[in-house]
Amino acid sequence: MAVEMQRRVGELNAKWRRRGIETPFLLRMGINTGYCNVGNFGSKERMEYTIIGAEANLAARLESIAEPGEIVLSCETYALVRSIAEAHPLAPVPMKGIGRAVMPYVLDELLDPARDQASVMEKHLRGADLYIDPTMIDPAAAPQVRSLLAEAMAALDRRAARPEDPRPQPASG
Repeated sequence: MAVEMQRRVGELNAKWRRRGIETPFLLRMGINTGYCNVGNFGSKERMEYTIIGAEANLAARLESIAEPGEIVLSCETYALVRSIAEAHPLAPVPMKGIGRAVMPYVLDELLDPARDQASVMEKHLRGADLYIDPTMIDPAAAPQVRSLLAEAMAALDRRAARPEDPRPQPASG
């Protein structure tokens, strides 16, 4: 579900970019596995349907350390999905209310179950939005996709060959 949400946000960002909105909308997510209480909590005056518990708190803390566009998994969650996902570990993180350091993993990509390899490539950078799902590309359109990627690489090579471009660069800081 979380990966599908990120995928849909990528599609939305591409649509907005075509309409002139340059700044992408990026989500950060934290996912943990465990038992929680879900339901209506509160009083007659203020009732909310919500989730409570230590596992939900850990998921919220994982979300807080995620970079925009990232999904951070607990070690327990990654152990459950490692056959269908690739992730890399972050340094163990001490978290308030948890008696041990938590080993978070950043989800890199989902694996194509038929080929046990990455199926979706997605990256959002200043000046570039890339979203490619080879499993969704019609084989008849593959030459067109290859041509587009070759054109993009040639443009990057031309840009690298003339670094004296007088266009102002954004200030860093």
